[in-house]
Amino acid sequence: MVMPLFDTASTRDASSAYPLGVSVPRPGSGADYGVQSSANVAVYAPAVENLEIAYKAPGSEWHLQTLPNVTHGVHHGIVEDFPYGSLYGFRATSKADPLPLAVPIVDLDDDGGQPLLLDPYGRAVDQREGFLTSVRMAGDFDWGTDELPRTQWRNTIIYEAHVRGQSMLHPDVPEELRGTYAGMAHPAIIEHFKSLGITAVQLLPVHFHLDELHLQNLGLTNYWGYNTAAFFAPHAAYATQAARDAGPHAVQDEFKGMVKLLHAAGLEVILDVVYNHTAEGGPDGQAISFRGLGEDTYYRTDGHGKYIDTTGCGNSLNFGQPRVVQLVLDSLRYWVDEFHIDGFRFDLAVTLCRNADNEFDPRHPFLVAVAADPVLSDVKLIAEPWDVGYGGWQTGRFPGGWVDWNDHFRDGVRSFWLADRAAIEAGGQGGSVARLADALSGSAGLFEASGRSRLASVNLITAHDGFTLNDLVSYDRKHNEANGEQNRDGHGDNRSYNHGFEGRSEDESILAQRSQSRRNLMASLMISLGVPMITAGDELARTQQGNNNAYCQDNPLAWLDWTRTPESAEMLRSTKRYVRLRKEFLASQPHDFPARDEQSYIYWFDHAGQPMSMDQWNDPRHRVMQLLLGSDDGTLAGLVVVNGSGSDVNITLPELKNDDGTPRRMFELRLTTSPLHELRQGSRVASGEMDSIEANSINIYRT
Repeated sequence: MVMPLFDTASTRDASSAYPLGVSVPRPGSGADYGVQSSANVAVYAPAVENLEIAYKAPGSEWHLQTLPNVTHGVHHGIVEDFPYGSLYGFRATSKADPLPLAVPIVDLDDDGGQPLLLDPYGRAVDQREGFLTSVRMAGDFDWGTDELPRTQWRNTIIYEAHVRGQSMLHPDVPEELRGTYAGMAHPAIIEHFKSLGITAVQLLPVHFHLDELHLQNLGLTNYWGYNTAAFFAPHAAYATQAARDAGPHAVQDEFKGMVKLLHAAGLEVILDVVYNHTAEGGPDGQAISFRGLGEDTYYRTDGHGKYIDTTGCGNSLNFGQPRVVQLVLDSLRYWVDEFHIDGFRFDLAVTLCRNADNEFDPRHPFLVAVAADPVLSDVKLIAEPWDVGYGGWQTGRFPGGWVDWNDHFRDGVRSFWLADRAAIEAGGQGGSVARLADALSGSAGLFEASGRSRLASVNLITAHDGFTLNDLVSYDRKHNEANGEQNRDGHGDNRSYNHGFEGRSEDESILAQRSQSRRNLMASLMISLGVPMITAGDELARTQQGNNNAYCQDNPLAWLDWTRTPESAEMLRSTKRYVRLRKEFLASQPHDFPARDEQSYIYWFDHAGQPMSMDQWNDPRHRVMQLLLGSDDGTLAGLVVVNGSGSDVNITLPELKNDDGTPRRMFELRLTTSPLHELRQGSRVASGEMDSIEANSINIYRT
């Protein structure tokens, strides 16, 4: 590290290198302790010789001052006349004549670019000066009696949603609140969440993010927001216009108010966070913050100084550097402490856990630090357990305390109900029931090696990335032309089935088949062991017209359509039914079900009510199975019967007896995904007796 030329006793002050960011000066610093207009400023900038802070108090002009001290790469100093609400940023300089005192400046020599570097610890980002600046923020907010719901994992049902898309088209949300934090917490939206039965809202990125240059050139925006520029700042564009006009503190208050109202409704708030790369992008990207402060430290590089990219975005953050790990830990802790966030879903989490050899390490210092942190170890931690680098797929290998998005579940369920059915109806052959059975039972073998149970599996059919549930049953191919990339973007392996016609259809037979497939997919999700995640709008049969990569579509294509149609009403009714059934079953089990295998049981039977044989598991022609699950300490058991064949099948329910040898009580049919649900619900069949199950459907009984 090159020491600054002005590192003399005459220019130093008694500032502190900790905490990083802007804070109240400590006693003995030489500043008027406790006075809001004084600030201790500390920035980790290991590649910078001298670091200047440019700042502008409300109603004042810009001032420039050099931070006089450097401690282990942290530039720090005391800044006077720097009250809450002040705009600020940094710039590197190598000049030999420092500015120990603040000097007024007329402008920042703006050449149309970004003249200042954002504070990595900045609590807000402002754009009113025509460029990006950080903002000194106060954290006061009246939380009242707010408490974290702390829902057990086994009772958690996640709903993945976008702040803007959730309410933009909702007719009962006032227009000025649509697409905002306030809109997300509007009574109409909360009532939908409550009636649906979900327990946690997982928000797509709400950290301040920017649009990539190629999207700007196309007149598009990064709607999803996976392009973070400031890890401590909420995205102001999601606040109401009134809050934006009032300033960053009002934006912050609106966000906190959303969390408070969702908590009051018993709903947890989980943030989707992007710490694997930043909005500065690849080598040709603009210096916004980290690149100007020390890109060789903040970003992972090879021996030749070139970026190592495991995210597909050009610049992977370097979690081999303690200061990068500290930055992320401090950011996470800030959102828990200051915004009462209940958990996090980590985008491309494998990048955060790569060691010096660029290999995934389940004992990586980042993971160890999170586990040892009393704040972070107490919230929900969800890994997207892959990235695009070598050895990037690590589902099942994250340590205790984490749960993983389970792509094995996603692919297995889609294949059985859609890709297999397409193959069979085309005169070919589908797969056996084995993969579906593994998915429904929580992929226990996948998580066993990491010492975790079936509850480590976040089960999903869809997510923001990919087809919606409705499009899975309506399209064989992606249709991403609107993204401006000649349909080259997005996944090609969707395991979808259009049921004989691509896209929108008026054919009653096709519509009925699609409807049943939607019900099969949603029912499979809700009856599976693990933690289910619903993608916003799937409960309403939402379509994106075949676009499976709508990351840049900030328009009705990606927003939730609340128009009431027979299809949306039927799907919403069915989803609520499946959620209620799941909750009813879990409520009858002990609190540690299904984590303790010695108390839980899972039995598999064939169509004749006999234990499944190995030949049947491996035979692709055998598409019927029965799953009996429950607990020795539970008050009821559940029987799931799956028929993945194209014909109705007569089945014999398992013959169960009590411990004394007497016949066990009757099976009651709670639901079927076939169109006969209303007619058959509540029918009772004795243990060992026959019943029927319609083609391509699920029957669920209780006993």
